[in-house]
Amino acid sequence: MSSLCNTRRDFLKAAGVGAAALAMPNWLGARAKTQAGKPNIVVILVDDLGYGDLSSYGAEDLKTPHIDNLVAKGMRFDSFYANCPVCSPTRASLLTGRYPDMVGVPGVIRTHQTNNWGHLAPQAVLLPNLLKQAGYHTAIVGKWHLGLEPPNIPNVRGFDHFHGYLGDMMDDYYNHRRHGINYMRLNNKEIDPKGHATDLFTQWAIDYIKERSGSKKPFFLYLAYNAPHTPIQPPKDWLEKVKSREKGIGEKRAKLVALIEHMDDGVGKVIASLKQSGVEENTLVIFTSDNGGQLNVGANNGPLRAGKQDMYEGGIRVPMCAVWPGMIKAGSRGDRIALTMDLFPTICDAAGAAADYEIDGRSILPTLLGKSQPVEERFLFWVRREGGDYGGRAYYAARYGDFKLVQNSPFEPLQLYNLKDDPQEQNTLERKHPMYNKLFTALRNHVIEAGAVPWEKYPVKLNS
Repeated sequence: MSSLCNTRRDFLKAAGVGAAALAMPNWLGARAKTQAGKPNIVVILVDDLGYGDLSSYGAEDLKTPHIDNLVAKGMRFDSFYANCPVCSPTRASLLTGRYPDMVGVPGVIRTHQTNNWGHLAPQAVLLPNLLKQAGYHTAIVGKWHLGLEPPNIPNVRGFDHFHGYLGDMMDDYYNHRRHGINYMRLNNKEIDPKGHATDLFTQWAIDYIKERSGSKKPFFLYLAYNAPHTPIQPPKDWLEKVKSREKGIGEKRAKLVALIEHMDDGVGKVIASLKQSGVEENTLVIFTSDNGGQLNVGANNGPLRAGKQDMYEGGIRVPMCAVWPGMIKAGSRGDRIALTMDLFPTICDAAGAAADYEIDGRSILPTLLGKSQPVEERFLFWVRREGGDYGGRAYYAARYGDFKLVQNSPFEPLQLYNLKDDPQEQNTLERKHPMYNKLFTALRNHVIEAGAVPWEKYPVKLNS
Protein backbone atom coordinates (compact mmCIF):
# COMPACT_ATOMS: atom_id res chain seq x y z
CA MET A 1 0.00 0.00 0.00
CA SER A 2 1.24 3.47 -0.85
CA SER A 3 -0.10 6.72 0.59
CA LEU A 4 -0.35 9.66 -1.74
CA CYS A 5 0.04 12.24 0.98
CA ASN A 6 3.20 11.33 2.84
CA THR A 7 3.88 11.87 6.50
CA ARG A 8 7.17 13.26 7.74
CA ARG A 9 8.48 9.71 8.22
CA ASP A 10 7.14 8.37 4.94
CA PHE A 11 8.19 11.35 2.85
CA LEU A 12 11.89 10.55 2.64
CA LYS A 13 11.15 6.92 1.85
CA ALA A 14 8.80 7.88 -0.93
CA ALA A 15 10.89 10.70 -2.36
CA GLY A 16 12.17 8.50 -5.15
CA VAL A 17 8.74 7.34 -6.26
CA GLY A 18 7.55 8.86 -9.50
CA ALA A 19 4.31 10.79 -9.74
CA ALA A 20 2.78 8.26 -12.11
CA ALA A 21 3.30 5.48 -9.61
CA LEU A 22 1.42 7.52 -7.05
CA ALA A 23 -1.43 8.47 -9.33
CA MET A 24 -4.08 6.28 -7.70
CA PRO A 25 -4.16 3.76 -4.84
CA ASN A 26 -4.39 0.16 -6.00
CA TRP A 27 -7.71 -0.44 -4.26
CA LEU A 28 -9.35 2.33 -6.32
CA GLY A 29 -8.33 0.88 -9.67
CA ALA A 30 -11.44 -1.21 -10.17
CA ARG A 31 -13.64 1.71 -9.20
CA ALA A 32 -11.93 4.00 -11.70
CA LYS A 33 -12.43 1.56 -14.55
CA THR A 34 -16.14 1.14 -13.96
CA GLN A 35 -17.11 4.72 -13.15
CA ALA A 36 -16.60 7.82 -15.19
CA GLY A 37 -14.44 10.29 -13.33
CA LYS A 38 -13.34 10.65 -9.72
CA PRO A 39 -15.63 10.81 -6.71
CA ASN A 40 -17.14 14.05 -5.59
CA ILE A 41 -16.17 14.79 -1.99
CA VAL A 42 -18.30 16.52 0.64
CA VAL A 43 -16.87 17.25 4.09
CA ILE A 44 -19.44 18.43 6.64
CA LEU A 45 -17.82 19.98 9.70
CA VAL A 46 -20.14 21.12 12.47
CA ASP A 47 -19.23 23.38 15.36
CA ASP A 48 -19.05 22.25 19.01
CA LEU A 49 -21.11 19.06 18.62
CA GLY A 50 -20.68 16.85 21.66
CA TYR A 51 -19.75 13.18 21.43
CA GLY A 52 -23.12 12.25 22.95
CA ASP A 53 -25.27 14.77 21.07
CA LEU A 54 -26.47 12.54 18.25
CA SER A 55 -29.13 9.91 18.76
CA SER A 56 -26.84 7.45 16.95
CA TYR A 57 -24.18 8.19 19.59
CA GLY A 58 -26.51 7.63 22.52
CA ALA A 59 -28.54 10.82 23.03
CA GLU A 60 -32.05 10.06 24.28
CA ASP A 61 -33.58 13.53 24.29
CA LEU A 62 -32.89 14.60 20.72
CA LYS A 63 -33.59 13.26 17.24
CA THR A 64 -31.02 13.48 14.47
CA PRO A 65 -32.44 11.15 11.80
CA HIS A 66 -30.46 12.53 8.88
CA ILE A 67 -27.02 12.35 10.47
CA ASP A 68 -28.00 8.98 11.97
CA ASN A 69 -28.83 7.82 8.45
CA LEU A 70 -25.34 8.82 7.34
CA VAL A 71 -23.90 6.80 10.20
CA ALA A 72 -26.03 3.81 9.18
CA LYS A 73 -25.08 4.06 5.50
CA GLY A 74 -21.33 4.13 6.10
CA MET A 75 -18.65 3.66 8.73
CA ARG A 76 -18.90 5.15 12.20
CA PHE A 77 -15.71 5.90 14.12
CA ASP A 78 -15.71 5.49 17.89
CA SER A 79 -12.22 6.92 18.51
CA PHE A 80 -12.04 9.94 16.25
CA TYR A 81 -10.43 13.09 17.62
CA ALA A 82 -10.48 16.75 16.72
CA ASN A 83 -7.01 18.26 16.53
CA CYS A 84 -7.87 20.80 19.21
CA PRO A 85 -10.61 21.47 21.78
CA VAL A 86 -11.46 24.76 19.98
CA CYS A 87 -12.29 25.92 16.45
CA SER A 88 -9.49 27.45 14.34
CA PRO A 89 -6.73 24.90 15.05
CA THR A 90 -8.89 21.93 14.04
CA ARG A 91 -9.89 23.68 10.82
CA ALA A 92 -6.24 24.37 10.06
CA SER A 93 -5.44 20.68 10.51
CA LEU A 94 -8.30 19.57 8.28
CA LEU A 95 -7.12 21.76 5.43
CA THR A 96 -3.35 21.23 5.79
CA GLY A 97 -2.93 17.70 7.18
CA ARG A 98 -0.62 19.09 9.84
CA TYR A 99 -0.69 19.72 13.54
CA PRO A 100 -2.19 23.20 13.91
CA ASP A 101 0.84 24.68 15.65
CA MET A 102 2.95 23.49 12.71
CA VAL A 103 1.00 25.85 10.43
CA GLY A 104 0.81 28.81 12.82
CA VAL A 105 -2.64 28.20 14.34
CA PRO A 106 -2.24 27.01 17.95
CA GLY A 107 -5.30 28.98 19.05
CA VAL A 108 -8.37 30.87 17.96
CA ILE A 109 -8.08 33.48 15.20
CA ARG A 110 -10.07 36.53 16.22
CA THR A 111 -10.91 40.07 15.07
CA HIS A 112 -8.73 41.97 17.53
CA GLN A 113 -5.00 41.48 17.37
CA THR A 114 -4.62 41.53 21.16
CA ASN A 115 -6.85 38.47 21.46
CA ASN A 116 -5.75 36.65 18.31
CA TRP A 117 -3.78 33.42 18.74
CA GLY A 118 -2.97 32.26 15.25
CA HIS A 119 -1.90 33.27 11.75
CA LEU A 120 -2.12 30.65 9.00
CA ALA A 121 1.41 30.09 7.71
CA PRO A 122 2.10 31.41 4.18
CA GLN A 123 3.96 28.21 3.27
CA ALA A 124 1.09 25.92 4.28
CA VAL A 125 -0.43 24.15 1.26
CA LEU A 126 -4.17 23.75 1.61
CA LEU A 127 -6.27 20.83 0.47
CA PRO A 128 -8.15 22.69 -2.28
CA ASN A 129 -4.87 23.48 -4.04
CA LEU A 130 -4.03 19.79 -4.28
CA LEU A 131 -7.54 18.83 -5.35
CA LYS A 132 -7.55 21.47 -8.07
CA GLN A 133 -4.35 19.94 -9.43
CA ALA A 134 -6.19 16.61 -9.49
CA GLY A 135 -9.00 18.10 -11.57
CA TYR A 136 -11.49 19.21 -8.90
CA HIS A 137 -13.60 22.31 -8.57
CA THR A 138 -13.38 23.38 -4.92
CA ALA A 139 -15.78 25.24 -2.65
CA ILE A 140 -16.29 26.19 0.96
CA VAL A 141 -19.75 27.05 2.23
CA GLY A 142 -20.11 28.34 5.80
CA LYS A 143 -17.55 29.14 8.46
CA TRP A 144 -13.92 29.77 7.43
CA HIS A 145 -12.26 31.00 10.66
CA LEU A 146 -8.69 30.92 9.37
CA GLY A 147 -8.20 34.59 8.56
CA LEU A 148 -10.17 37.79 8.07
CA GLU A 149 -8.21 39.49 5.30
CA PRO A 150 -5.96 38.60 2.34
CA PRO A 151 -3.95 36.52 1.91
CA ASN A 152 -5.68 34.28 4.46
CA ILE A 153 -9.12 34.16 2.90
CA PRO A 154 -10.61 31.18 1.03
CA ASN A 155 -10.31 32.37 -2.56
CA VAL A 156 -6.66 33.30 -2.09
CA ARG A 157 -5.82 30.04 -0.28
CA GLY A 158 -7.09 27.74 -3.01
CA PHE A 159 -10.89 27.63 -3.07
CA ASP A 160 -12.63 28.36 -6.37
CA HIS A 161 -15.85 29.33 -4.60
CA PHE A 162 -16.63 30.77 -1.16
CA HIS A 163 -20.11 31.49 0.13
CA GLY A 164 -20.05 31.96 3.85
CA TYR A 165 -18.59 33.61 6.91
CA LEU A 166 -14.97 34.64 7.49
CA GLY A 167 -15.11 35.07 11.27
CA ASP A 168 -15.15 33.00 14.41
CA MET A 169 -18.62 33.06 15.97
CA MET A 170 -21.70 35.09 15.12
CA ASP A 171 -23.18 37.25 17.85
CA ASP A 172 -26.59 36.55 16.31
CA TYR A 173 -27.63 33.77 13.90
CA TYR A 174 -29.92 36.18 12.06
CA ASN A 175 -27.86 39.35 11.61
CA HIS A 176 -24.54 37.49 11.20
CA ARG A 177 -22.36 40.16 12.81
CA ARG A 178 -19.36 39.81 15.09
CA HIS A 179 -18.36 42.90 17.10
CA GLY A 180 -20.68 44.78 14.77
CA ILE A 181 -18.68 43.68 11.71
CA ASN A 182 -20.26 41.88 8.75
CA TYR A 183 -18.05 38.92 7.76
CA MET A 184 -20.50 37.35 5.30
CA ARG A 185 -19.01 36.94 1.82
CA LEU A 186 -19.74 35.63 -1.64
CA ASN A 187 -16.20 35.07 -2.82
CA ASN A 188 -14.59 38.48 -2.16
CA LYS A 189 -17.84 40.44 -2.09
CA GLU A 190 -19.44 41.49 1.20
CA ILE A 191 -23.08 40.35 1.35
CA ASP A 192 -25.87 40.83 3.86
CA PRO A 193 -28.35 37.94 3.45
CA LYS A 194 -31.50 37.47 5.50
CA GLY A 195 -32.29 34.37 7.51
CA HIS A 196 -30.91 31.93 10.05
CA ALA A 197 -27.27 31.09 9.30
CA THR A 198 -27.93 27.33 9.29
CA ASP A 199 -30.64 27.73 6.66
CA LEU A 200 -28.42 29.98 4.57
CA PHE A 201 -25.47 27.61 4.60
CA THR A 202 -27.76 24.68 3.78
CA GLN A 203 -29.26 26.45 0.77
CA TRP A 204 -25.91 27.70 -0.48
CA ALA A 205 -24.52 24.16 -0.33
CA ILE A 206 -27.54 22.86 -2.25
CA ASP A 207 -27.11 25.61 -4.84
CA TYR A 208 -23.48 24.65 -5.33
CA ILE A 209 -24.25 20.94 -5.67
CA LYS A 210 -26.94 21.64 -8.26
CA GLU A 211 -24.63 23.92 -10.20
CA ARG A 212 -21.74 21.47 -10.27
CA SER A 213 -23.70 18.26 -10.83
CA GLY A 214 -23.98 19.01 -14.52
CA SER A 215 -20.22 19.24 -14.94
CA LYS A 216 -17.90 16.38 -15.82
CA LYS A 217 -15.41 17.89 -13.40
CA PRO A 218 -15.63 16.42 -9.87
CA PHE A 219 -16.23 18.79 -6.97
CA PHE A 220 -15.00 19.15 -3.42
CA LEU A 221 -17.44 20.86 -1.07
CA TYR A 222 -16.36 21.79 2.45
CA LEU A 223 -19.58 22.61 4.29
CA ALA A 224 -18.80 24.17 7.66
CA TYR A 225 -21.84 24.91 9.79
CA ASN A 226 -21.45 27.29 12.73
CA ALA A 227 -24.16 25.35 14.59
CA PRO A 228 -24.43 24.35 17.37
CA HIS A 229 -21.91 26.98 18.54
CA THR A 230 -23.11 29.76 20.82
CA PRO A 231 -25.26 31.78 20.86
CA ILE A 232 -27.72 28.91 21.24
CA GLN A 233 -30.35 30.43 18.99
CA PRO A 234 -32.64 27.89 17.31
CA PRO A 235 -35.63 28.97 15.23
CA LYS A 236 -38.67 29.35 17.50
CA ASP A 237 -40.70 26.61 15.83
CA TRP A 238 -37.90 24.11 16.34
CA LEU A 239 -37.64 25.05 20.01
CA GLU A 240 -41.38 24.67 20.54
CA LYS A 241 -41.31 21.26 18.86
CA VAL A 242 -38.60 20.04 21.26
CA LYS A 243 -40.40 21.40 24.32
CA SER A 244 -43.63 19.76 23.24
CA ARG A 245 -41.99 16.39 22.67
CA GLU A 246 -39.50 16.24 25.56
CA LYS A 247 -41.60 16.73 28.67
CA GLY A 248 -39.66 18.21 31.57
CA ILE A 249 -36.63 19.23 29.53
CA GLY A 250 -34.87 22.34 30.86
CA GLU A 251 -34.79 25.56 28.85
CA LYS A 252 -31.02 25.47 28.32
CA ARG A 253 -30.96 21.90 27.08
CA ALA A 254 -34.09 22.40 24.98
CA LYS A 255 -32.51 25.29 23.08
CA LEU A 256 -29.36 23.31 22.28
CA VAL A 257 -31.35 20.23 21.23
CA ALA A 258 -33.46 22.40 18.93
CA LEU A 259 -30.38 24.00 17.38
CA ILE A 260 -28.86 20.56 16.74
CA GLU A 261 -32.08 19.15 15.30
CA HIS A 262 -32.43 22.18 13.02
CA MET A 263 -28.85 21.62 11.82
CA ASP A 264 -29.60 17.91 11.27
CA ASP A 265 -32.50 18.90 9.06
CA GLY A 266 -30.12 21.03 7.01
CA VAL A 267 -27.69 18.14 6.64
CA GLY A 268 -30.59 16.00 5.42
CA LYS A 269 -31.50 18.54 2.76
CA VAL A 270 -27.91 18.68 1.53
CA ILE A 271 -27.67 14.89 1.27
CA ALA A 272 -31.04 14.80 -0.49
CA SER A 273 -29.71 17.29 -3.04
CA LEU A 274 -26.88 14.89 -3.89
CA LYS A 275 -29.47 12.24 -4.72
CA GLN A 276 -31.72 14.64 -6.60
CA SER A 277 -28.76 15.85 -8.64
CA GLY A 278 -27.78 12.30 -9.56
CA VAL A 279 -24.35 12.37 -7.91
CA GLU A 280 -24.98 10.58 -4.60
CA GLU A 281 -23.62 7.23 -5.79
CA ASN A 282 -20.26 8.71 -6.68
CA THR A 283 -19.82 11.01 -3.70
CA LEU A 284 -17.72 10.47 -0.58
CA VAL A 285 -19.34 12.22 2.40
CA ILE A 286 -17.47 12.76 5.66
CA PHE A 287 -19.18 14.17 8.75
CA THR A 288 -17.52 15.27 11.99
CA SER A 289 -17.18 18.10 14.55
CA ASP A 290 -14.37 20.57 15.23
CA ASN A 291 -14.28 19.83 18.99
CA GLY A 292 -16.42 18.57 21.85
CA GLY A 293 -19.61 20.08 23.19
CA GLN A 294 -19.72 23.14 25.44
CA LEU A 295 -20.99 21.95 28.80
CA ASN A 296 -22.25 25.26 30.19
CA VAL A 297 -24.80 25.56 27.38
CA GLY A 298 -26.16 22.06 27.90
CA ALA A 299 -23.99 19.87 25.67
CA ASN A 300 -23.74 16.11 26.17
CA ASN A 301 -20.36 14.47 25.65
CA GLY A 302 -21.62 11.04 26.59
CA PRO A 303 -19.45 9.15 29.08
CA LEU A 304 -16.41 11.33 28.38
CA ARG A 305 -14.85 13.69 30.89
CA ALA A 306 -15.21 17.47 30.42
CA GLY A 307 -15.96 19.33 27.17
CA LYS A 308 -14.98 22.10 24.78
CA GLN A 309 -11.70 23.85 25.70
CA ASP A 310 -10.59 20.84 27.77
CA MET A 311 -7.82 18.40 26.87
CA TYR A 312 -9.77 15.58 28.48
CA GLU A 313 -11.65 13.25 26.13
CA GLY A 314 -14.86 15.28 26.16
CA GLY A 315 -13.07 18.24 24.63
CA ILE A 316 -11.38 16.46 21.75
CA ARG A 317 -13.16 13.17 20.98
CA VAL A 318 -15.95 13.75 18.47
CA PRO A 319 -18.48 11.91 16.30
CA MET A 320 -17.33 10.97 12.81
CA CYS A 321 -18.70 8.91 9.96
CA ALA A 322 -17.95 8.44 6.27
CA VAL A 323 -20.27 7.31 3.46
CA TRP A 324 -19.30 6.23 -0.05
CA PRO A 325 -21.89 4.00 -1.75
CA GLY A 326 -20.43 0.77 -3.05
CA MET A 327 -17.07 1.47 -1.41
CA ILE A 328 -17.64 1.87 2.34
CA LYS A 329 -19.73 -0.89 3.87
CA ALA A 330 -23.02 0.29 5.30
CA GLY A 331 -23.37 -0.16 9.04
CA SER A 332 -19.65 -0.71 9.55
CA ARG A 333 -17.77 0.54 12.57
CA GLY A 334 -14.14 1.49 13.13
CA ASP A 335 -12.24 1.67 16.39
CA ARG A 336 -9.05 2.97 14.80
CA ILE A 337 -7.68 6.10 16.46
CA ALA A 338 -7.66 8.96 13.97
CA LEU A 339 -7.54 12.76 14.02
CA THR A 340 -8.96 15.54 11.87
CA MET A 341 -5.58 15.95 10.17
CA ASP A 342 -5.90 12.35 8.91
CA LEU A 343 -8.79 13.39 6.69
CA PHE A 344 -6.39 15.40 4.51
CA PRO A 345 -4.41 12.37 3.20
CA THR A 346 -7.57 10.27 3.18
CA ILE A 347 -9.25 12.70 0.82
CA CYS A 348 -6.08 12.95 -1.26
CA ASP A 349 -6.04 9.18 -1.65
CA ALA A 350 -9.69 9.03 -2.65
CA ALA A 351 -9.21 11.84 -5.17
CA GLY A 352 -5.91 10.66 -6.64
CA ALA A 353 -4.16 13.82 -5.47
CA ALA A 354 -0.47 13.76 -4.59
CA ALA A 355 1.41 15.85 -2.04
CA ASP A 356 5.18 15.79 -2.36
CA TYR A 357 5.86 17.45 0.98
CA GLU A 358 5.61 16.32 4.56
CA ILE A 359 2.39 16.24 6.51
CA ASP A 360 1.45 14.79 9.89
CA GLY A 361 -1.81 13.04 9.00
CA ARG A 362 -2.13 9.40 8.01
CA SER A 363 -4.65 8.17 5.47
CA ILE A 364 -7.46 6.06 6.90
CA LEU A 365 -8.91 5.19 3.48
CA PRO A 366 -7.93 1.50 3.73
CA THR A 367 -9.87 1.25 6.99
CA LEU A 368 -12.89 2.99 5.44
CA LEU A 369 -12.81 0.60 2.50
CA GLY A 370 -12.63 -2.46 4.75
CA LYS A 371 -9.01 -3.22 3.93
CA SER A 372 -6.44 -4.41 6.41
CA GLN A 373 -4.61 -1.46 7.97
CA PRO A 374 -2.21 -2.31 10.79
CA VAL A 375 -2.32 -0.17 13.90
CA GLU A 376 0.33 2.53 13.63
CA GLU A 377 2.41 3.34 16.65
CA ARG A 378 2.59 7.11 16.64
CA PHE A 379 2.68 9.89 19.17
CA LEU A 380 -0.30 12.21 18.98
CA PHE A 381 -0.33 15.81 20.23
CA TRP A 382 -2.90 18.45 21.04
CA VAL A 383 -2.13 22.11 21.75
CA ARG A 384 -4.12 25.24 22.45
CA ARG A 385 -2.83 28.76 23.09
CA GLU A 386 -5.28 31.22 24.59
CA GLY A 387 -5.60 34.63 26.21
CA GLY A 388 -7.94 35.70 28.99
CA ASP A 389 -7.35 33.76 32.18
CA TYR A 390 -4.86 31.57 30.30
CA GLY A 391 -2.52 34.55 29.92
CA GLY A 392 -1.45 33.76 26.37
CA ARG A 393 0.07 30.47 27.47
CA ALA A 394 -0.35 27.13 25.77
CA TYR A 395 -1.51 23.85 27.26
CA TYR A 396 -1.23 20.34 25.88
CA ALA A 397 -2.09 16.68 25.66
CA ALA A 398 -0.12 13.79 24.19
CA ARG A 399 -1.05 10.18 23.52
CA TYR A 400 0.77 6.98 22.65
CA GLY A 401 -1.20 3.76 22.51
CA ASP A 402 -3.53 3.62 25.52
CA PHE A 403 -1.58 6.20 27.50
CA LYS A 404 -2.41 9.89 27.53
CA LEU A 405 -0.63 12.82 29.16
CA VAL A 406 -2.92 15.77 29.94
CA GLN A 407 -2.29 19.34 31.00
CA ASN A 408 -5.77 20.82 31.14
CA SER A 409 -4.61 24.39 31.69
CA PRO A 410 -1.22 26.12 31.65
CA PHE A 411 -1.33 26.30 35.44
CA GLU A 412 -1.96 22.61 36.13
CA PRO A 413 0.56 19.77 36.30
CA LEU A 414 0.73 17.10 33.63
CA GLN A 415 -1.34 14.03 34.44
CA LEU A 416 -0.91 10.53 33.01
CA TYR A 417 -3.87 8.22 32.33
CA ASN A 418 -4.37 4.75 30.88
CA LEU A 419 -7.44 5.20 28.69
CA LYS A 420 -7.98 1.48 28.27
CA ASP A 421 -8.33 0.91 32.01
CA ASP A 422 -9.62 4.38 32.84
CA PRO A 423 -11.61 5.81 29.88
CA GLN A 424 -13.11 8.58 32.04
CA GLU A 425 -9.66 9.82 33.10
CA GLN A 426 -10.23 9.60 36.84
CA ASN A 427 -7.14 7.80 38.10
CA THR A 428 -3.86 9.64 37.66
CA LEU A 429 -0.81 7.39 37.28
CA GLU A 430 2.40 8.15 39.12
CA ARG A 431 5.09 10.26 37.46
CA LYS A 432 7.56 7.42 37.85
CA HIS A 433 5.51 5.36 35.41
CA PRO A 434 7.75 4.73 32.35
CA MET A 435 5.15 6.13 29.95
CA TYR A 436 5.20 9.51 31.69
CA ASN A 437 8.76 10.29 30.65
CA LYS A 438 8.24 8.80 27.19
CA LEU A 439 5.24 11.04 26.50
CA PHE A 440 6.83 14.04 28.19
CA THR A 441 9.91 13.76 26.00
CA ALA A 442 7.89 13.35 22.81
CA LEU A 443 5.72 16.35 23.70
CA ARG A 444 8.80 18.46 24.47
CA ASN A 445 10.26 17.59 21.06
CA HIS A 446 7.01 18.53 19.36
CA VAL A 447 6.94 21.88 21.17
CA ILE A 448 10.50 22.54 20.02
CA GLU A 449 9.65 21.73 16.41
CA ALA A 450 6.47 23.81 16.38
CA GLY A 451 8.27 26.68 18.08
CA ALA A 452 9.92 27.51 14.77
CA VAL A 453 6.53 28.43 13.26
CA PRO A 454 5.28 31.96 14.08
CA TRP A 455 1.65 32.31 15.12
CA GLU A 456 1.49 36.11 15.00
CA LYS A 457 1.26 38.20 11.87
CA TYR A 458 3.59 40.74 13.45
CA PRO A 459 4.74 41.63 16.99
CA VAL A 460 2.11 43.35 19.05
CA LYS A 461 3.19 46.39 21.08
CA LEU A 462 0.94 47.11 24.04
CA ASN A 463 0.98 49.87 26.58
CA SER A 464 1.50 48.73 30.13
